[in-house]
Amino acid sequence: MINPDDIDFAKGEGLVPAIVQHAETSQVLMLGYMNREAVDVTIKENVVTFYSRSKKRLWKKGETSGNTLALVVIHIDCDRDTLLVKALPAGPVCHTGTPTCFGDDAPASPGFLNTLERVIDERRLADPEKSYVARLNTAGLNKLAQKVGEEGVETALAGVSEDDDALKGEAADLIFHLMMLLRARGLSLADVVSTLEARHR
Repeated sequence: MINPDDIDFAKGEGLVPAIVQHAETSQVLMLGYMNREAVDVTIKENVVTFYSRSKKRLWKKGETSGNTLALVVIHIDCDRDTLLVKALPAGPVCHTGTPTCFGDDAPASPGFLNTLERVIDERRLADPEKSYVARLNTAGLNKLAQKVGEEGVETALAGVSEDDDALKGEAADLIFHLMMLLRARGLSLADVVSTLEARHR
């Protein structure tokens, strides 16, 4: 976590902009402003708190709606006058009811796969009678590998003979089952990304 003493509040007359990003999907959620006290409170309570320029006071995100932002980490930029706040939202971030303050038109982020990976990990331990993930995981590696193969064939066929929606659906099924196979082997998508990056260095 950052040291608040490293932040240059003087440039903005006591305030610095704070860009809030979803800690799992990397989607930009909103922009707020913080003074030194807001930073201190945010770090102490692990709930993102801003300084309201209109109300002239500290403002805890979600203090009336309950849609708080749970702090994960704060980063400071190279000029020490802007913050990147990574947080986990407890509901819609915008007062209009949208997930972000930039509306519903923001493109989906591949970072959602991190959330999906966490969900897979949770459901692998669930009751196999109630969870498809747990049931398939219990069936073992051979069944998981077979399922990935089946989904791969279906994706290839959709790519040459079906419409875009069908291809997207089959590709989603393939990625989901591949993620299950990776987790069963104790691997993650991050390991695959590292392999891809190493190939292009």
